[in-house]
Amino acid sequence: MIRRLYIHEEVRGDPRVLRIQERLHRVPAFVVPHGSEVQEAVACGRDPIARGKRVLFLTQNRGPFVRKCPGTKSYMCCGYRILNIGTYCTMDCTYCILQAYFHPPVLQYFVNQEAMFKELDGLFSREAPGFHRIGTGEFTDSLVWEPWTELSKTLVPYFADQDRIVLELKTKTCAVENLKGLSHNRKTIVAWSLNPPCIIRAEERGTASLRARLRAAAQCEAWGYPLAFHFDPLILYEGWEKDYKRVVSVLFQTVSADNVVWVSLGSFRFMPSLKRIIQERSPQSKIIYGEFIPGLDGKMRYFKPLRIELYRKIVAWIREFAPDVVIYFCMEDKEVWRKVLGFVPDDAGGLSEMLDNSAARHCACSW
Repeated sequence: MIRRLYIHEEVRGDPRVLRIQERLHRVPAFVVPHGSEVQEAVACGRDPIARGKRVLFLTQNRGPFVRKCPGTKSYMCCGYRILNIGTYCTMDCTYCILQAYFHPPVLQYFVNQEAMFKELDGLFSREAPGFHRIGTGEFTDSLVWEPWTELSKTLVPYFADQDRIVLELKTKTCAVENLKGLSHNRKTIVAWSLNPPCIIRAEERGTASLRARLRAAAQCEAWGYPLAFHFDPLILYEGWEKDYKRVVSVLFQTVSADNVVWVSLGSFRFMPSLKRIIQERSPQSKIIYGEFIPGLDGKMRYFKPLRIELYRKIVAWIREFAPDVVIYFCMEDKEVWRKVLGFVPDDAGGLSEMLDNSAARHCACSW
């Protein structure tokens, strides 16, 4: 729940700001000349990370809205593009890397969307050929803003009116009501991050339950949307095999495997600086006390043989229900690909092309 609303003085009269103010009419609102004042207000609290989840700052994005995913050197990147609609999240996952990215973290929503659509117009132009996968869920959850902004009602029809770019909305919520009845032309993929119920309860506070996420996915499928799922982060704990196998089974009993564009797998990894934050904010969490070693990107990762065993089992369970679904790894090296899936994406033209082709098949694209 938003407890304070800050508005940058440059956007105070923007119609989007006025609509959000109307929806949050009970929330105290303050006009400020600088974003630093908002950060100072958040930092003065006992837990600035939690406090930042209740403070909304409406402002302008002064950088590019569309960016290439930075990826990680030495690990395979999928060629994704990021649509930067805002930053941070109201949910409180113990492992969230955004806790270490922003200092202090603040919910920022960018209202200068004329500039955003101008950038997208350039990407959609026939003078800029190529196929693209774009997502809004890199620095935030794609649907967490819906109760105040209804951004999907603008984005989804916009992407529907072309045939070589797909939008992916990644979420841990079940806030899909605004997607109903939209003209989407299958150019929007609705995607969920999945974990067993015990992990959701313990490590993904404030998120929708597994049952609610899958119920929302089934509803979106009924509305004609293609789907995707992300088992990321996969977490090792006593009994993980039984629990993850059950998640896979329930998933494909709920939605059609033929309508799933891709499934990504990624094991739990974290920057060393995040360990202290997890210890201080979530002392009950045990996820950082495993067999970790520094990866090629400096993040702590499960020992590679453990990751390979984990992936092999997840892949086998998925293949029982969805033998043809595209499975890919988020930030793994060629050895993991070959030992788990028996190939590396370079054998099939590259990871980006592999995902582009799957999106084109499922999303009625031509390029």
